[in-house]
Amino acid sequence: MTRHAASPVLVSPRPRDNARLPGRLARSAATTEGADLRLEDVPGWLADRDRAHRFEVERIPFARLDAWSFDPGTGDLGHRSGRFFTVRGLSAHVGGEPATDWQQPVIEQPEVGILGILAKEFDGVLHFLMQAKMEPGNPNLLQLSPTVQATRSNYTRVHRGAPVRYLEHFLRPERVVADTLQSEHGSWFYRKANRNLIVETDGAVEPHDDFRWLTLGQIHALLRRDNLVNMDSRTVLSCLPLPAAAPEALHSDTELLSWITGERSRHDVTTELMPLARVEGWVREESRIRHEHERYFDVVAVSVRAGSREVTSWTQPLFEPRGRGVTAFLTRRIGGMPHYLVHARVEGGFLDTVELGPTVQCGPGNVAHLPPERRPRFLDTVLCAGPERIRYAAVHSEEGGRFLNAESRYLVVEATDDEAPLVEPEGFRWVTAGQLTWLVRHAHYINVQARTLLACLYAMDTGKEPSC
Repeated sequence: MTRHAASPVLVSPRPRDNARLPGRLARSAATTEGADLRLEDVPGWLADRDRAHRFEVERIPFARLDAWSFDPGTGDLGHRSGRFFTVRGLSAHVGGEPATDWQQPVIEQPEVGILGILAKEFDGVLHFLMQAKMEPGNPNLLQLSPTVQATRSNYTRVHRGAPVRYLEHFLRPERVVADTLQSEHGSWFYRKANRNLIVETDGAVEPHDDFRWLTLGQIHALLRRDNLVNMDSRTVLSCLPLPAAAPEALHSDTELLSWITGERSRHDVTTELMPLARVEGWVREESRIRHEHERYFDVVAVSVRAGSREVTSWTQPLFEPRGRGVTAFLTRRIGGMPHYLVHARVEGGFLDTVELGPTVQCGPGNVAHLPPERRPRFLDTVLCAGPERIRYAAVHSEEGGRFLNAESRYLVVEATDDEAPLVEPEGFRWVTAGQLTWLVRHAHYINVQARTLLACLYAMDTGKEPSC
């Protein structure tokens, strides 16, 4: 059993970054015509890589899984090597008024993987090496991923596949731009973290058709498009040490840290891994494990063929959510400076009680049966916002290596004082992008959905969508 208690604040004062780095990043962000590929040619390159390889994903019954099986005693679904990941049960209790208890399947993957982007300067402009990578759970299979995206089992070649290309740059980095341990989806993973790395090289990098150098400006433009930049790229990009704006935030850094400590202190969270076969409210069938009320997600199995991967064919389980999620920041200008409303979220898989998430993060279909007072706060404000108030809108996939067709509409919505006053409700705080950028340099403060939105803040004022 894991009982989560308040942790001491370990964030140090903001470090002095390399004096030239903010300017170099700003120059890259302002450049939309790269040395390797024009912006308008990126979709064509991705389509070419899609045609160059064979990609197939087929749903299969659990009985057709190869090297995966249900443990006869616990019902846990795991790989015969004991590596990769295991689908187990989770029991969670959150104290309070009212207290909340639930059980669910969860992915246990104790390995720390590497998510790494390689940077290099061309013609005086920083470029980032992005990969056209197939993931079986992506709706369109092929998306822009980091240079390296690999679990420890992958890069130590438990699967006996080909070596991970460019891995040496991250095992022995030449110059580190960003390096931090970040959590994964706390609702579906149990205490999972990956090392998010950006490293720069001055040396020669062997070219490969599945990789292209893009500027930060090109990547920001591509973040405006649906299902193009994958989740792992977004979380790594959020760790870039971009400069904070000059005006003062509503809450000082010290006040913000004190509030986070208070939120961690007031939540009494207890979690315990349990046998999957004993999870209440979930039903195992031939081809899926589902919730008895057809909500939340299913556990399913797939067979995969992917010509560009280290292993070209395999089977595996995936989590498939019920419907598209909504993930949004409410924003207001306070003292002339944009602020974003974060929520101190409790999720069963978090290592440290709470992390800061978006204002709204939910699957609307999972809460449609609830009375208004129990629905997520601010959900209706986001869903009913008129197009003139949408500052950013795009559909992005979640982790395609573990989740099937997991999409969320990511939004930044301008709020009025009546909808989101300066005096925040319990569990919420107004923060600046600079404060988010500062906190994300440290582990377990900003959740993966908020990190996606942080990466997208630099691609604002793009998409509008109709109100409800």
